[in-house]
Amino acid sequence: MDRIQIYHNPRCRKSREGLQYLRDHGVEPEIIDYLNHPPTPDELKTLAQKLGLRPKDFIRRQEADFKELGLKAHLDDDDYLLTAMSSHPKLIERPIAVQGNRAVLGRPAENFESLL
Repeated sequence: MDRIQIYHNPRCRKSREGLQYLRDHGVEPEIIDYLNHPPTPDELKTLAQKLGLRPKDFIRRQEADFKELGLKAHLDDDDYLLTAMSSHPKLIERPIAVQGNRAVLGRPAENFESLL
């Protein structure tokens, strides 16, 4: 079985809850520090495929960068959003857990159950 990875922001309460959920279920995931080492647009595209979501479905619309960059006008342009998310990783919704070819958005953390 592939090791679970988690895109984690330690300053985010929901992200900390997701990490704790995995640990409470006996999983010590590989933590991906996506804020300091942002995924490339291609990596985000792969992540979107694993999530079964379009970028507009896991971008943080309340984030200041979303508004400042005028991204609302580009919600149907996947490549544009992926590039923005890579350049401004705070825009990536979290936490996201990945195992092999599957990924799950941990909002709520109980969504991670499907990977366990």
